[in-house]
Parts: sequence; structure tokens; C-alpha cells
Amino acid sequence: MSSTDVFAQAAAAHKSRHRGAGMSARPTRKVAVVACMDARLDLFDILGLEVGDAHLIRNAGGVVTDDVIRSLTISQRFLGTEEIILIHHTGCGMLGFTEDEFRAELEAEVGQRPTWAAETFTDLDADVRQSMERIRTSPFLRCRDVRGFVYDVETGDLREVR
Repeated sequence: MSSTDVFAQAAAAHKSRHRGAGMSARPTRKVAVVACMDARLDLFDILGLEVGDAHLIRNAGGVVTDDVIRSLTISQRFLGTEEIILIHHTGCGMLGFTEDEFRAELEAEVGQRPTWAAETFTDLDADVRQSMERIRTSPFLRCRDVRGFVYDVETGDLREVR
């Protein structure tokens, strides 16, 4: 049985416990969290979230890209979020390769370079600061209240980056 089959069975069992009826799409804590897609980051447990508390936007590295700005803009303008939290983490796969290596590998394999950037980085704190700056300078965001953190996957520590 594939993982997708197991997930589909879990979704069928979830239906009996579903409590989303009548819930608002507006997050109750008025916060959007941008984090890495790494499976080791249980954002609900780390941040003490419940379903409906926050918008969770995840991608490779938790980097603030144009698509993240798009999601944050919609989250703020139509769904009432007022704060943004960024979470990067130790042991991130984005630390393990360079943009040039990745583009060259893809070009060798598929015959072309991607039109998008992988947004690799070598310094977690510096990338959190860069992502915070992208939020603070975006003309599309109404609220630029952002705080950034690095989560240690070994210890469970969540350290703020200033």
C-alpha cells in the first residue's frame, strides 16, 4: 500500500472527527507563519497552534519568495492576518548545495535551467534577516510586523533572530 493510500484512509477516518464546519477562513490569532517544508517541523506542536489559529505557508527553506509575498498579501488583505513569523531550521537541505550547482545539474539532466531560483543559502541567520527585509520592504503588505526564528531540530530550541 502506498503512502497516498494510507493518507486517503486517514482522511476517511478524519471525516468523522472533522470540526471545520462553521469555522472561519480567517485565522483566529491573525498570524501567518512562513516556514520550511521539512517534515521534522511540526509547527502545530512547536508554536502551540490549533486548527484555525494561523495561516501556514511552507516551501523549501522557508524563504520569502514572490509566491510567499503573494500568499501573505492575500492572507492580510482578505483574511485579516496582522503578524508574520518566519521559521528556518538547523540541518536544512537548502544549506547543502549551491544555486549554480543545482541549475547546472538540472540543465544536464533535462536540457534547460529553471526560470525560478532555488534560493539556497549558507547562513541561516543571514537568510532569516534577508527574508524579514523582503517582508518589510514589500509594497503589497499592509502589515510588516515580522519576527524570525531558527528552530534547532536536534534540541527543539526556537531561537529568535534579530
